Amino acid sequence: MNDRTVALLEQYEVEVLRTRKGRGAILCDTDRGCLIFKEYAGNESRLALEDRLLAQIREMGIVLVDAIVPTREGALSVRDGEGTCYVLKTCFEGRECNIYERGECLEAVRMLARLHGCMELAGEGLPALFSPLREYEKHNKELIKVRGYLRRKGQKQGFERLLSESFDGFLDQALQITEDWRQYQESLEKTDKAAGAPALFCHGDYQYHNILRCEGGWRIVNFEKCIRDSQIRDLYLLLRKLLEKSGWPVPLGRELLEAYQAIRPISAYDYIDLYYRLSYPEKFWKISNFYYNSGKAWIPERNREKLEKLLAQEKEKQSFLDAVFRNCR
Repeated sequence: MNDRTVALLEQYEVEVLRTRKGRGAILCDTDRGCLIFKEYAGNESRLALEDRLLAQIREMGIVLVDAIVPTREGALSVRDGEGTCYVLKTCFEGRECNIYERGECLEAVRMLARLHGCMELAGEGLPALFSPLREYEKHNKELIKVRGYLRRKGQKQGFERLLSESFDGFLDQALQITEDWRQYQESLEKTDKAAGAPALFCHGDYQYHNILRCEGGWRIVNFEKCIRDSQIRDLYLLLRKLLEKSGWPVPLGRELLEAYQAIRPISAYDYIDLYYRLSYPEKFWKISNFYYNSGKAWIPERNREKLEKLLAQEKEKQSFLDAVFRNCR
């Protein structure tokens, strides 16, 4: 960001005392506290939805979240001469949730349950409900494309050989889970739940990077990926991140689920939803897709490390799913 970008701050009703570079953003010390000025890649309707959700959450006063700062004219964003969009948001000084500290992990889950109680919207103009099934189908097509590329490829590097050897098992798993998901969705459509479901929204990226412990308490930030989907989406992402880091321990998983359910009970439908999301080999898809869409002359060692860790944890993951979700299938 250059001086012309900083000059865009003149459109806001704030007095900027000084600016400093942050990670892909500008941190601004102002008469209204610390603010962060950064690029925004979404469209205006998504930004308006984010602002509406944040305003409702703050009004309810149950969970502390960030806020979009409007311009003097009331706009939620500004653009530079090249058309790049920027937003100004409140910024909190704090540290990320410690994923290796059990108490903080449990608090992150409790905060998520409280947050979800604030994220139901009503009215016209709301986005359509997201379809995990369509996303899984898209991932499966990408996996099939990567497998075809690997089969055609002659000499393979170490990572490529390991990826190729493990591919069929994970692809079969992905296809089977997608088919099971489709059947589940079809049965769901025959119930009243599908027809009368409220417009619930998710944070969309609820992981430890966006859960901050600050001097005045916990804050949840970065709602740019908010989406209309089953709120199990957020719980799934957080659980997967925490459990991957610790080797899929059954006691911790159960404790985290109990902490969420103590505040916001999980229905039988949503429990099955969570099982399918955790069962789908998303991490394998990410590793494969990243490889396929990157330069292949030199493959980072980090790619192999991620794949080896995934393979080493697969048995632990399946044992976790069998133990925790045995009665929901």
